Formats: sequence, C-alpha cells, structure tokens
Amino acid sequence: MLRTKPTLQLLRSLTPSCGLASRLHIRSTMATTASSEFKKVQIQRHDSTFDAYVVGKEDAPGIVVLQEWWGVDFEIKNHALKISQLSPGYKALIPDLYRGKVGLDVAEAEHLMNDLDWQGAVQDIGASVSWLKANGSQKVCF
Repeated sequence: MLRTKPTLQLLRSLTPSCGLASRLHIRSTMATTASSEFKKVQIQRHDSTFDAYVVGKEDAPGIVVLQEWWGVDFEIKNHALKISQLSPGYKALIPDLYRGKVGLDVAEAEHLMNDLDWQGAVQDIGASVSWLKANGSQKVCF
C-alpha cells in the first residue's frame, strides 16, 4: 500500500469527490493564508486606482510580479513571497490586473484573460514600477 503525504490526505478528507464548493473553499482558505504576509496597497495611475499586494523589505530592490491568467491567487502570492525572501531580500509587488477577480476554473480564467484591458494593464505595471521607486526601492525590475 502506498502512503500519501499528510497534506494530500487532509485535502482528500476535506474534498468530496464531486464537491466543487469544497475545492473552492480550500483554494480560498489557501489564498487567505498566503495573504497574511502581504500588505494591500492602492496605486494611482493617471486615470484610475488599483489594488496591489506587496511583501518584503521596505528599502529592498523591487520586483513587479505579474499574475498568471487565474489572477492574484495563492500560487502567485506564494511565488512573490519566495522571491521576496531570496538573498539579499527584495520587495515584491503584485498589481491586481483583474481588479479583485480570480478565475476558479479554466473557462472563467480564459474569460478574464480575454476581457483584460491590455493597454490599462501595461499602465498598471508602469504605475507599479513607479510606486516601488517612490516607496524605497532604488532598483526595480519586472
């Protein structure tokens, strides 16, 4: 008999075989756990304001981390957290290009990506770079 990892066993016990609601609850709980290390900030670009999530040292070099097509979810926050912890330390910022929406399945993620305002997203990324520079990061990359 193969032994599974304790985390996998826990997920299996919490997730009924056809329980989409349970899987979504687990994904939501994981996102909340990842969020505890992040500070939510609002960034102004010339025509609107958007949310972003920042983690890391205040005066560290900045990195803009772009979301996958799912949106700002547990995975992308986990990646940003790991980046912020690399030596010598970084400030990672994730602009929320979907304005709070997260794709919970492939169809929804595809819809969000197809409806993305690409020119606005490029402006959000530029505003994110400017925010990092104005808030202690002498160097910024994305």
